Amino acid sequence: MLRKITFPISLIYAMVVYVRNLMFDLGVFSSKSYKTPLICVGNLSVGGTGKTPMTEYLLRLLKEHRVAVLSRGYKRKSKGFYLGSPESTVLDLGDEPYQIYRKFPRVTVAVDSDRRNGIEKLENDRNPDIIVLDDAFQHRKVKPTFSILLTSFGDLYVDDWYLPTGNLRDAKKEAERADLIIVTKCPTALDEDIRNGVISKLKPKSHQKVLFATLKYQNFVTDGQKQNILLSELKNKPLALVTGIASPGPLVEFLQSVGIHFEHFEFRDHHHFTDKEIARFKKYETVLTTEKDFVRLEGRVDKLYFLEIAHSFSDEDAAILKDAVLDLL
Repeated sequence: MLRKITFPISLIYAMVVYVRNLMFDLGVFSSKSYKTPLICVGNLSVGGTGKTPMTEYLLRLLKEHRVAVLSRGYKRKSKGFYLGSPESTVLDLGDEPYQIYRKFPRVTVAVDSDRRNGIEKLENDRNPDIIVLDDAFQHRKVKPTFSILLTSFGDLYVDDWYLPTGNLRDAKKEAERADLIIVTKCPTALDEDIRNGVISKLKPKSHQKVLFATLKYQNFVTDGQKQNILLSELKNKPLALVTGIASPGPLVEFLQSVGIHFEHFEFRDHHHFTDKEIARFKKYETVLTTEKDFVRLEGRVDKLYFLEIAHSFSDEDAAILKDAVLDLL
């Protein structure tokens, strides 16, 4: 009901988005190119499309090269340009960049809300072979070399509407700027008719390809250090599931499908957990969370574990993505 009431506001928001993009299209606002190849990973909606797992997928493809990741660092406490270091905390980098920094120690991870400044700093100080711009599709002051647009199978951007009535933060037409459109969180069994139906709805341009990815879950949870527990061992334990992400539905469905019972504590994306909330979690023998939430809960909750996820592609789609990324170097 609240979303319906805010429809007039969404029209104002849509007009602002339209005018802003028009200014870039007409050259009134400038987009800057750089000597370093830039891969932009983003979406048109607010969260929930799997940007961080996609960034990690690209980092694995680029493991033989000097790679930097540049993010805004949402809800971090640091200011301006900040470069990840062994002394960095989740408060310095923000949860998603901090997760990437810990997981890929050879990758340079930096945050800066001014993407132009961040790119220039990285080029001057680190001279990377390539820079991955996390969540930068709307950041039109920078002209990426290659853009990857993500959209969820169950919530395609073509079926959505502008904030606050819907979840779109950018115009559907802007999808034309993408080089690849990746439909994430697809069912495991996705036949050709369904794929073709989705492609027909998305109406890709001649220069675009549409790929499909499913979420792949591990068969164990981990504390990020030494202890792993098989999912089968969690079936009879008093378990709390704590999520502060945009779209916990796929995780909830997966855990239920493997016979795990839990009480779900669901919070908004990037939620800052209070001491009162932490006290509630501590009543459970085991606390399971997402990898992104883990870096914000670590050290505050005992018996804390997370379930790793990754994007998985068909052999054909994986080859297309790999070739497109490596051809940039």
